[in-house]
Amino acid sequence: MHQIMTNNIKVLRAMKNISQEELSKKIKVSRQTINAMEKGKYVPSTLLALKLAQFFETQVEEIFRLEDED
Repeated sequence: MHQIMTNNIKVLRAMKNISQEELSKKIKVSRQTINAMEKGKYVPSTLLALKLAQFFETQVEEIFRLEDED
């Protein structure tokens, strides 16, 4: 069985009313990295996942989750 990582970065961004560009500057990555993560095309490093959790004031597991792919 294959697993994929999903995330709710876009939802969390909307709740804080910030753009991809603003988030990218806050956590020091490119806007393209944020975009790729939101689309599920990029799996972040542990450090980046922790930075996101700190920024959104939540746990990594609240942002990212593993799901079974059919």
